[in-house]
Amino acid sequence: MTSSVHPVDEKLPWGRATALGLQHVLVMYAGAVAVPLIVGRALNLPPDQIAHLISADLFVCGIVTLIQSMGATQWFGIKLPVMMGVTFAAVAPMVSMAQATGGQAGAGLIFGAVIGAGVISILIAPLMSRMLRFFPPVVTGTIIAVIGISLMRVGINWIFGNPAGPTAPTIPNPEHIKWLTEAQAMAGAPGSHLPPVPKGFAVVPSVPNPKYADLTGVTISGAVLLTILFIARFGKGFLANISVLIGIVVGGVITAAMGLMTFEKVGKAAWFDIVLPMQIATPVFDPMLILTMTLIMIVVMIESTGMFLALSDMTGKPINQTELTRGLRTDGLGTLIGGIFNTFPYTSFSQNVGLVAVTGIKSRWVCVAGGVILVVLGVLPKMAALVESLPTVVLGGAGLVMFGMVAATGIRILSGVDFRDNRNNAMIVAVSIGVGMIPLVAPQFRQWMPHAIHPLIESGILLSSLCAVLLNVFFNGAKDNTQAVIQAARQADAH
Repeated sequence: MTSSVHPVDEKLPWGRATALGLQHVLVMYAGAVAVPLIVGRALNLPPDQIAHLISADLFVCGIVTLIQSMGATQWFGIKLPVMMGVTFAAVAPMVSMAQATGGQAGAGLIFGAVIGAGVISILIAPLMSRMLRFFPPVVTGTIIAVIGISLMRVGINWIFGNPAGPTAPTIPNPEHIKWLTEAQAMAGAPGSHLPPVPKGFAVVPSVPNPKYADLTGVTISGAVLLTILFIARFGKGFLANISVLIGIVVGGVITAAMGLMTFEKVGKAAWFDIVLPMQIATPVFDPMLILTMTLIMIVVMIESTGMFLALSDMTGKPINQTELTRGLRTDGLGTLIGGIFNTFPYTSFSQNVGLVAVTGIKSRWVCVAGGVILVVLGVLPKMAALVESLPTVVLGGAGLVMFGMVAATGIRILSGVDFRDNRNNAMIVAVSIGVGMIPLVAPQFRQWMPHAIHPLIESGILLSSLCAVLLNVFFNGAKDNTQAVIQAARQADAH
């Protein structure tokens, strides 16, 4: 008499597992490559380094997915059908860090914050289930909504023009630049009485930039957006799930046909290359930035808890406290590995959890196959170079959908919150969102604040998180309601 194998542990034929794994990869691909594009361009990194970010990101996605789905030692891996990817929750803080310090110096600060948060997340994983009471749906829904709203600025800048550089809303007056150049040459001439140009001197942008909000770019973004909406409306099943990816492909074809997208970088890129640690920047550890990233990881791990519990219910395989800790510890390990390989924080992708419900395929070995595919994609530089070559206007149309869906996820979670019988919940949401909008609407407000607290107040997500947690404790106390967390996760997975 043979013991039956649970559907989660069932090993499918390799051909079927590969096909189903590829489906998981396609569903998450657009979201996975978006984060390195956003952060790399915010850092003003050169194209080859952004392409490397994409390769390293896909590589680490695959490694962490394998650890989570297969398990690694008694400490890591929940052994459920989970695909791991970069969390959008960390994007806005990383963009703020990049805008404060660009280039490789800023990259080092980001990677240091990611490594520090990963180590702390591994250590606090056993405590996270006890912290669920401080993060009920009214708190997590508010935080995720603010994350989505904050990210919308990135998508809009992609459409109309980046906030700095050749497509900034304003540019220096060309006449002033010409005068400065001539004066600088005269100051350096022998016998000149003109003082040299002061170190750090900059001409303030003063005239409108004709390239900003170019109608051609706006039209391309609109075409991408319309394609996504059309596929989402009329596509069925898997096709509807990859509507964002199809929209990006259509945008790439349009821009290539118009001569706006070239493939020189793709031609120069190698067919195969090994991803090595710290190829872009050496991590720099700033305590305040590590604190910021750790708070984001706490929110991410709370969401992962809900995802794991919902997935356990969905697959019919109960998980105990030890297994839940292994899953959360893997979030931290993935984040640590991400920082070492110069990428970002990792978590379970909700759209892939939703795909398990849609397809009914419960085997974790499907996600193992997906992890292998991601590792292979990560060592193919031509694929990363192709993604990096996409003009920002193509990503802008897709960004409105991707970032808007993050905000919509927060709204869906909040839809399950009791606002009728508990009016204090509305107060928590209202004040927390308002406080979270301060750095977005008035980014210069902190100039009057003590410099020591700038890292704490420059992120709207951090302000909103602290405000929501404290207000919830003030109004509602710290009630333990695991079922509400599971329901919130199901709301986040809704399609």
